[in-house]
Parts: sequence; C-alpha cells; structure tokens
Amino acid sequence: MRLPAEAALRPTPERVRETLFNWLAPRLPGARCLDVFAGSGALGLEALSRGAATCLFLERSRTSARALRATLAVLAAEGAQVLEADAIAWLERATGRFDVIFLDPPFDSPLLEQALALIEQRDLLAPAGRMYIEWPAGRPPALSARLAWLREGRAGQVGFGLVGVKDVADSRTIPA
Repeated sequence: MRLPAEAALRPTPERVRETLFNWLAPRLPGARCLDVFAGSGALGLEALSRGAATCLFLERSRTSARALRATLAVLAAEGAQVLEADAIAWLERATGRFDVIFLDPPFDSPLLEQALALIEQRDLLAPAGRMYIEWPAGRPPALSARLAWLREGRAGQVGFGLVGVKDVADSRTIPA
C-alpha cells in the first residue's frame, strides 16, 4: 500500500499488528469494526482480511482518505467504508455498537483521552467487544471503571493494549 507523505502518519509496527491480531483472532469473523484514526488503514484492512464483516474508517486527511479508498478498491474489500471526517466530531454524534474498535491517534495530542471518553459516553463498544489502544510508551491512558486492560505490550516507543468491558455481575474482566 502506498502511503501519503504526511508527518502525522505513524503506522502500527508490523510486529505489534501481528501480536494484536493473534489476540483478536477468535473475535474477528463477522465482527463490526471501527478504525477511529485510520491513517493508512492498516488495522482495519487487516481486520477485514481476517474475516471482519465491516469496518468503518474515520480519517480527517483528504489525502489519506483518498489513498485508503484507492487501496480498498484495489483489494475489492467488501464491508468497508471510509468517512473523511474529524474523528472527535463524528464520535460526539455516533450511534450503534462495534465489536472491535481501533484507537491509534497521533501521539502528543489530547485525542486519545477525548476519544476514549466519547466512546464510553456514546456506548460504542459492544458488551463483549474489544478496543485496541496505542499510546506513547510509558504513558498509558486511564480507563473508566467500566473498562479493564486485558493485554498490554510495548514495542520501542509504542505502548499498546487490548481493553474489554468488565463483567458487571462479578467485576471480573471477560477473557481476551
């Protein structure tokens, strides 16, 4: 895939993607996915290639959104939709639930905390859903009391983890 030359684009490292999709493997067939800060679209594309039913890609950059649409057309990816939109503005009015949410905003911005808060407020993560989050290593985001870390890792300057909704009945987390 050819990526636009934009300074803010920081694709998820290949070894991190491999770990993530090993974690998500049993949950992807038929899943409804949301790639919030899509950029190259690598995470959503991988989810679709592994059996996700749909993926909605949110990307503010016209250049990146155009490149992602071109890639999806070449791959004849079904179930994919690219919205050229500000992710925070979209999340403020979003409805529905997603089985897998990819949350990998530009580092050194308040976008991660804003997006997490809106995903919670709008109840966008399905009860048995999973949310993948990336952050600058050493600075993991705080989670609401409703969510719990299921898996975490680090690759160089990138921290990453998988989050799930706590089981309300007994306050335990659902297995990854």
